[in-house]
Amino acid sequence: MPVLVSTTGWRAKRFHHPLNGALPSQPPPTIGFDDSLEATPPCGSFTVDFSKDNVTNFAVGGDAIAVTSIHPQATWLFRATLDQTASGNWTALLPDVMQTGLGDLCETGLTLPSSWAGQKGVIGVVQDAPDGILYQCAAVNFISGTHMPPSVCKNVTGLAATYTADPSLSNLPSTATAPSSGSTVSATTSSPASASASGKSAAISNIRQ
Repeated sequence: MPVLVSTTGWRAKRFHHPLNGALPSQPPPTIGFDDSLEATPPCGSFTVDFSKDNVTNFAVGGDAIAVTSIHPQATWLFRATLDQTASGNWTALLPDVMQTGLGDLCETGLTLPSSWAGQKGVIGVVQDAPDGILYQCAAVNFISGTHMPPSVCKNVTGLAATYTADPSLSNLPSTATAPSSGSTVSATTSSPASASASGKSAAISNIRQ
């Protein structure tokens, strides 16, 4: 499963997948992070390069992304594309997610079309924060099956995450196949996130913005 990490703005802590054998303290990195250029789309000023990037696996039948926010309130967009340049054809994984509360948030049960399995692509995470729209990306191999979220995928105590419609983010994906907005999930304990009835939970941990 991917987990993103960066610094101020929004930190995509890292993409972590149990099959990578990486420890939570040494997760596979995003394709790059520069705090001063994080507002540069689509990947915070970095160019996807599958020959050099640390490529991780993302299961199309269900996987997770963990992020950490350093803002009291911010809204997330989770998206993916088969365009290996990350220049377009984005598909939203969920409606926009508004996080209220500092700290870890983990989004589980993220799915993509089964036809994506066996192809390379990019996971993009965008945050609408008080300091602007911030971007990070991870290069991935889309694979079949599902992945259980690892122990690093948690919601900080007291955090609330709500599906919403953010005008600043709604025009970014070129394709959106997400459930309707209005669903709400609150994280009241710092325990691994569990899937909601629809197969998706508004849990997000490990991206910092």
